[in-house]
Amino acid sequence: MNKTTATIAAIGSLLALGSAAFAAPPMATDKPGMEKCYGVAKAGKNDCAGPGHACQGQAKASGAATDFIAVPKGTCERLNGGTLKSM
Repeated sequence: MNKTTATIAAIGSLLALGSAAFAAPPMATDKPGMEKCYGVAKAGKNDCAGPGHACQGQAKASGAATDFIAVPKGTCERLNGGTLKSM
């Protein structure tokens, strides 16, 4: 193995380790018994990305039909304004 190949391999492994450190944590909706509930998240209290932002806690308005929170299955449609589908 020459120096160039070794350098490229070392840089590649550092990049792979670095990207693993920034991996997204598991979402609440990944847990069994949870579902996404749209239209009930308060501003700044959403669980994940939506149109206009890239991550949780960035909802601009309360009750936006495009932002969701994770709730136990069967709960969403009992909440005022809650729906299982994004609008």
